[in-house]
Amino acid sequence: MHPPLTLHRHPLCADIIEQFQKCHLDHPIKKFFGECTDLKIKLDRCFRQEKAIKRKANFEESKKLKERLQAYRKENAETTA
Repeated sequence: MHPPLTLHRHPLCADIIEQFQKCHLDHPIKKFFGECTDLKIKLDRCFRQEKAIKRKANFEESKKLKERLQAYRKENAETTA
């Protein structure tokens, strides 16, 4: 199972998504017997890579926010004490 194949949500995998959708259109019966399986595997790998990139970016963003929060709390504690 894969997420919805919208190109704007998966810009890194756009080429593979288009190939996969074209394969499904070109082979309406054979797709059930593995005609598009290679593209599906490529698509899954691309989605995993894309998710890892997003996860890393989110982690970096959360580190920045955590540092800002700690600095704010420290500053706030100094002014109230």
